[in-house]
Amino acid sequence: MNQTITKLSEANADKALLEKGVKHVAKLWRASDGTIAEFENFCEKNYITSSEERELVFHKISRNIEIITGHFNKINLDLLAPVQLNTFKQHPIDNYFGAYSVDAHWLDDFYKNKIAFIIALNFPPFSLEEKEMHAKTWSRLQWAYARLGDMFTARVPAELLQNANKVAADNDLYIADYNIYMGHLTDANGNTFFPKDKVLLSHWNLRDELKANYVNKKDGLQKQKMIYQVMQRIISQEIPEKVINSGAYEWNPYSNLVYQNGKQIDASPEPNERYQQILNTFHANKAIDAYYPDQNTFIKRQYDGAKEISAENTEKIFTAFLKSEETKKVGELIKKRLGRDLEPFDIWYDGFKARSGMDESKLDAMTRKLYPNAKALEANLPNLLMKLGFKKERAQFIANHVSVDPARGSGHAWGGAMKGLKSHLRTRIGKKGMDYKGYNIAIHEFGHNVEQTISMYNVDDFMMNGVPNTAFTEALAFIFQKRDMLLLGINDNSPQKDAFKKLDLFWSAYEIMGVSLLDIRMWKWMYANPDANAAQLRDATMQIAKEVWNEFYAPVYGIKDQTILAIYSHMLNSPLYLSNYAFGNIIEFQLEQQLKGRNFATEVDRIFRQGRLTPNQWMVEATGNDLSAQPLLNAAKEALEELN
Repeated sequence: MNQTITKLSEANADKALLEKGVKHVAKLWRASDGTIAEFENFCEKNYITSSEERELVFHKISRNIEIITGHFNKINLDLLAPVQLNTFKQHPIDNYFGAYSVDAHWLDDFYKNKIAFIIALNFPPFSLEEKEMHAKTWSRLQWAYARLGDMFTARVPAELLQNANKVAADNDLYIADYNIYMGHLTDANGNTFFPKDKVLLSHWNLRDELKANYVNKKDGLQKQKMIYQVMQRIISQEIPEKVINSGAYEWNPYSNLVYQNGKQIDASPEPNERYQQILNTFHANKAIDAYYPDQNTFIKRQYDGAKEISAENTEKIFTAFLKSEETKKVGELIKKRLGRDLEPFDIWYDGFKARSGMDESKLDAMTRKLYPNAKALEANLPNLLMKLGFKKERAQFIANHVSVDPARGSGHAWGGAMKGLKSHLRTRIGKKGMDYKGYNIAIHEFGHNVEQTISMYNVDDFMMNGVPNTAFTEALAFIFQKRDMLLLGINDNSPQKDAFKKLDLFWSAYEIMGVSLLDIRMWKWMYANPDANAAQLRDATMQIAKEVWNEFYAPVYGIKDQTILAIYSHMLNSPLYLSNYAFGNIIEFQLEQQLKGRNFATEVDRIFRQGRLTPNQWMVEATGNDLSAQPLLNAAKEALEELN
């Protein structure tokens, strides 16, 4: 290897880059790829010394990878449509096709045909520390070279990638069908509180229904307590298996008794399936660990790799925020506004929003009339963008690259992954039309679609498409979602609206940061206990949830040993994703400060054309400031002073 580096150095190559490339290929090379002599010959034959040729080859590679990944993305999207959309009649065969990943083998193929080695040799990966060191001096082309290098950092067997994708698809299916028939919930006296036809998906719709009842002075608190009890049964896996996704029974979540035709029946609890799904994900990803020489745990791959913010730094930022004095002060304000002591579910207090004083049934009527089906929403996307300040031609361009689909689950956004393909906006649309919850989610997902379109079509190179990590697309989704009432033509003219917006964002961050810490600590526990079964993981997760609660929430709520943080469905179908929401809140606030007093559309266009810089450098170029939670803490303090 050293001899190869020395020999190639004689051709006036950049020795540091050459050494990095040769050493990286050596890590990836296997005996089946060739002898040592063949390795040396390969490097000498394929290393590019000319900067002009390097750029030419880069653009050819970039074009071809866009073609490959874009079309594979479309195939996966189409195969999953019967699983994810409610326009298809379900059949078990759909799940088999949905779990199949047509793209699982292409990276493996690229090692076999040596393309991966050519890329790794000439465009080697840079560590996060190296990227941060070069962030201010690299040209856009150098950034694009580095992002190409990120594609071939490890050599994972295709069968392991296929298995991880199958497990992920199984998790999605499990969550998509985890509905609670709310009209069949009863209390000790047999009273019901929800409409017979109300069906809510865990955890998203349960949470949103809980939020909606802050304005309900009649029986809102009773409904919230019942939803909270349902959540606790799900977390502990005491929920009767028969009542999941079924309206055939009546269930009292307090006593946990199940009735049919007025008679109590036997109903065994769900057999820890929630935690088995998490374990399946853990084992599928742990099997991949050995193939990553540096990021040798799923935790490292998700944080140092995907997020480019280490788990250790994440915990440090979140812990400092959660321990701030502002959490207690905002908690006292909420307590005063509610006129009662805080309940654990008040992590989702929704009273700072403009809609918090509105009857949601009226909002439902409004959104159902506007959007009776997916086509109606899709047709109105240009108008929504123009209301936000986009010029007609630009609004039409973005909207033309978004397709709206009726989701079977809670909803999501799926990018096109190549020019020429649309992004997909998916949200729940009932038989009566899109209710307010579906609309609110749709506006959130539309924010993702706008980012996906700008950062695909308006970046200078395909390898730079996207954002530094998903927290940045979550930030724009939050920014859109906060304008959902504005897009309905409902304006908040309150003189204190800015203070309330700051506190709303602060409280959201406070909630999700604790959930994120639970997620990280749960994964650390699984790595420390790799042979644990589902029951042991259940007990450990509940204990960790209590520890996080007692450390960061009990001082504010005055209640100990709560497990509510463990309800999040992301822990099953989006492992270690939750931190993206917390960072999304941080980024959202910094972007909102940048947007204030400026043209919304112009700034969004400018900022999201940056593509995949590192998180901090992206924020510096977007706002002139480093990525930090401190501005949000300062804003909460200012808002409290203003309201007092």
